[in-house]
Amino acid sequence: MLHDNAFKNGRRFPPVSEHLSARTEPQVMTSILITGGRGFIGTNLTAELRKRGHDVWPADIVQSDDSQFIRCDVGSYRQIERIFEEHKIDVVYHAAAEYGRWNGEAYYENLWRTNAVGTKNVLTAQKKFRFRMIFFGSAEVYGDYDGVMAENVTDTIPIKQMNDYAITKWANELQIINSAAMDKTETVRVRLFNVYGPHEHYTTFRGVVPVFVYRALHDEPYTVYRGHKRTFEYVEDICRTLGNIIDRFDSGEVFNLGSEKQYNVEELSGLVERYTGRDGSKVLFKDAEPFTTRYKVADSSKAKKRLGHKITVPLEEGVRRTVEWFKKEYRIGER
Repeated sequence: MLHDNAFKNGRRFPPVSEHLSARTEPQVMTSILITGGRGFIGTNLTAELRKRGHDVWPADIVQSDDSQFIRCDVGSYRQIERIFEEHKIDVVYHAAAEYGRWNGEAYYENLWRTNAVGTKNVLTAQKKFRFRMIFFGSAEVYGDYDGVMAENVTDTIPIKQMNDYAITKWANELQIINSAAMDKTETVRVRLFNVYGPHEHYTTFRGVVPVFVYRALHDEPYTVYRGHKRTFEYVEDICRTLGNIIDRFDSGEVFNLGSEKQYNVEELSGLVERYTGRDGSKVLFKDAEPFTTRYKVADSSKAKKRLGHKITVPLEEGVRRTVEWFKKEYRIGER
């Protein structure tokens, strides 16, 4: 593990900090590529890293008016390779992915091409161009396990991932582990739980927060599955932790980025109804959703100790902020 190598393969990296207080300014400006940079977390992360003084290049399959935006489909190796031929990149945040269980079932060809082949393409480029990577994994890799989800669970307990999305995320972690062993590539893996907040646009395949908020604001019905418990992490808190990884880069490590408090999905629905001004009359209640883990209990103690990870925005406040963002973004309430 590299703790004090300021130079690696001709590139300069910020030294790993000995203390755990969150940094607001990097010691050395780092050139960063964010795949999926115009997505939900990518958009928020771009702002966080630029606030810290880094040189950030968001890349995505959509277009953007960002002056440093690069259009790229990670499913095409040549498009990835061209970025590194034209730009000196120190660190890649690999966030590009087809998201969601049911999206993965409905559009499985896109899912496997983007998630599995796309990650293999990035790893192939990493072998050649020797950048460091932070990979965006998912709590879905814990599959049917309903105990406390510590990072080593996947190494010690047989687990069945319950959908194609989860399988691709686990396959990607295995690809990364193999690449490190064979090609000496340097990657930190993070496992995200239920991140929510501004810039997460609604689709039917998104998580419960944007689906509940959007449909409540449009006076449309949505379904709440009883008995499911989740942690919820406001996106600004997650991006702060992600930003800290550059200064505390520990190749080969994996970190849960969850919160300690769990909520029933029914509680989330109640908060959404309160802050959208709805009365709950169009909420449909059903028994447990099939092929879905009922409980997600995250052990994020390692990230707290090593990365300064901390959830500062409680769900009540996060939902309120998210509702306000949705109202502005979708012009709800305007004449």
